[in-house]
Amino acid sequence: MKFLKMITLSICAIALIVGSSVSVQAKEWRGWNIHVAGYPNTVAMDKFAELLKEKSGGKMTLKMYHAGTLGSQPDAIEQVRLGGLEIANFNLGPLGPIVPEANVVSLPFIFKNTDHMWRVLDGKAGDMINAGMAKKGLVALAWYDAGSRSFYNSKKPIQTPADVVGMKVRVMNNDLYSGMIKALGGNPSPMAFSEVYQSLKTGVVDGAENNWPSYESTGHFEVAPYYSVSQHLIIPETLCINADVYNSLSAADQKILKEAAQESAVLQRQLWKEREKASEEKVLKGGAKMNTIPDKSAFQAAMKPVYDKFLADNPDLKPLVALIQNTP
Repeated sequence: MKFLKMITLSICAIALIVGSSVSVQAKEWRGWNIHVAGYPNTVAMDKFAELLKEKSGGKMTLKMYHAGTLGSQPDAIEQVRLGGLEIANFNLGPLGPIVPEANVVSLPFIFKNTDHMWRVLDGKAGDMINAGMAKKGLVALAWYDAGSRSFYNSKKPIQTPADVVGMKVRVMNNDLYSGMIKALGGNPSPMAFSEVYQSLKTGVVDGAENNWPSYESTGHFEVAPYYSVSQHLIIPETLCINADVYNSLSAADQKILKEAAQESAVLQRQLWKEREKASEEKVLKGGAKMNTIPDKSAFQAAMKPVYDKFLADNPDLKPLVALIQNTP
């Protein structure tokens, strides 16, 4: 009887251990996303969660929280780094103050166009940015398209740097963006994305800068109808995971995770192209006035102090900047 009792206890102990292991493996991750329902990133993140569950046989599941419901982007970045959240979709702009390598893509006019950006991210420069993120507790799984960013405001079309002089412009919380506006003679106003509409409406700020879908989906075009195509920033977004969570996975599960992420990125980029076109058409029909800046050379020349200061403060990043600029 004693022997049988020992066997029974052993079996129970093994069952508890196995059950505990399955429970840990099957834990539902939480994902953060700032964008609203229907936005390309939101649809792609939901697809990512679906693919993750399907490809892992239900072992890895993800519950998405959209529209910044779990906090602002800076807060969410810290939560993912510390493990409070497992997965998120971040713009590299707000990541810049934390990850110096990621900050390089925020240098105004560093990319020739979107295709050039993808070539950079798929090459050695992209590997260097990934390595910088990993040092700060984040693992990049895929890159999402965020289009190119241009200026918009409630006052007038922007044609030359002189049109920005004295203008209060909302920027993401990054010294480079503040430096960009200062170099053009404007007054930068870093603030949370969720606060921009009311600030534009009440005159706390005169303008902001973003892509067509964000300009449209937030209703910013209703209170800042002048959209001036400058394409001064082409900043990608990253779908990333907490480094400790990623490193705790088996090689097979890491492969599944990356495959699901890459598939979601293919969807996101296609949806982005469609949404960008639709958003432009919608805001123009809604009364927005668009102009294309005829000559960017004066704006580019004004950025020299921004580059000089950035490289003086970050001499180790000179090779990365040169690598990006020299990528054909």
